[in-house]
Amino acid sequence: MIQRWIRFFHADAIGFGLLEGNQIRVYEGDMFNHPVSSERVLALRDVKLLMPTQPSKIIAMWNNFRALGQKLNLAIPEEPLYLIKAPNSYLNPAETIQNPSCGGKVVFEGELGIVIGKLCKSVSVTEAMNYVFGLTCANDVTVADILQRDPSFTQWVRAKGFDTFCPFGPVIATGLDPRTLIVKTTLNGDVRQEYPVSDMLFSVEQLVSLISQDMSLMPGDIILCGTSVGVGSMRSGSTVDIDIAGIGTLSNRFE
Repeated sequence: MIQRWIRFFHADAIGFGLLEGNQIRVYEGDMFNHPVSSERVLALRDVKLLMPTQPSKIIAMWNNFRALGQKLNLAIPEEPLYLIKAPNSYLNPAETIQNPSCGGKVVFEGELGIVIGKLCKSVSVTEAMNYVFGLTCANDVTVADILQRDPSFTQWVRAKGFDTFCPFGPVIATGLDPRTLIVKTTLNGDVRQEYPVSDMLFSVEQLVSLISQDMSLMPGDIILCGTSVGVGSMRSGSTVDIDIAGIGTLSNRFE
């Protein structure tokens, strides 16, 4: 059964619960550790949507989709290649991605996010899904022309770490098989990306297992699976939507 967990702001307080149509069944306690239903129900229209988790870190993959790697003539990596998105980059659904003062070509990257549900350290591939709470949508926003500006150092963290450069949500969906999912990105209503998660070089299980050998993954942490062909730039006033069936649509404006 698919469940969609959501965080929200209502009546001067932050809460969480299950999204059921246009209503939220409010829960109490810890979303990741036996949450308890309060029996309260709120209308979705009456709350402000928040990012569905507050990660200690978001790990973002590079070169994890076969189609994009072939287009860019990249060698297939022997292990996951990743960076960490800075916490200041996290952004709520429906809020505005801000164009940084340095300017440059700002691009969208629609991605699937893996949300960790419990402390995960040095787990095997066969154990890995036991540590996955659910899945979400994300936009790994990047100032593309900063990356290679200095030939001595690729500036991954700066290019991807500006304020508001990592919207994610609107929910965390549980009960989905990631191998069946399609990531669709639209810019001002035009489809720019539509790619299968099954094209990943490293599966969800492999990513969780291999990264957990390097660092402890905490409840609420997110692994962004990487992106595929169709990445493009945004102009001021653009709206970008990341849609994954079963999860929903993450929509943000760029100004």
